[in-house]
Amino acid sequence: MDGVIVDTEPVHHYAYVQHFRQLNIDVSPEMYASFTGNSTKNIYERLKGIYNLQDEVPKLVETKRNLFNDAFDAKEDLYLLEGVETLIKDLHQNGMQLVLASSSARVTIERIFKRFHLHQYFSHIVSGEEFPQSKPNPAIFEQAAFLAQTPTENCIVIEDSTNGIKASKAAGIYCIAYNSVNSKLQDLSLADQVIQRFDELDYEVIRNINA
Repeated sequence: MDGVIVDTEPVHHYAYVQHFRQLNIDVSPEMYASFTGNSTKNIYERLKGIYNLQDEVPKLVETKRNLFNDAFDAKEDLYLLEGVETLIKDLHQNGMQLVLASSSARVTIERIFKRFHLHQYFSHIVSGEEFPQSKPNPAIFEQAAFLAQTPTENCIVIEDSTNGIKASKAAGIYCIAYNSVNSKLQDLSLADQVIQRFDELDYEVIRNINA
């Protein structure tokens, strides 16, 4: 979702940076880039271990989430990424099942889906907070395939992060990498295909991948 459907990464970055300042910790750009595709819970588990943070993980997660929600609600210039709404509608109208598998918390997913009226297009939503391990662990994509009642070899994942691509391949799923301008320092080399724009894809293109 983040970085593929909607450009919320700047909002997440703002919330994290604000929280890091409150915690008085210095997180390098390289470390921050390694978080991409991880759940907030897993990120703070890592940070707590590295920086010996006093607050418990649930409290850290809640603080960051509140910072994100405030920034999200205040940000008027927040849009779906160019071409993605057309692609979603095209796939949905042609009967292709869409499942969201995002590392974001369910409350964040619901906030974004409600704002952009996306519920009507997706049969299922899977949140990374429901799994002990984040991507690159494949569990989130395996669950998405299970809910879709579709063998993994007949699924396709669209991802913009190194961890997400690794998770897709570990699940045995064909992966299309979106080279997002907001996904800094991500290695897309393990993907089966890399796109620069969403108008490179449509129902016929995707259907023929698994033909």
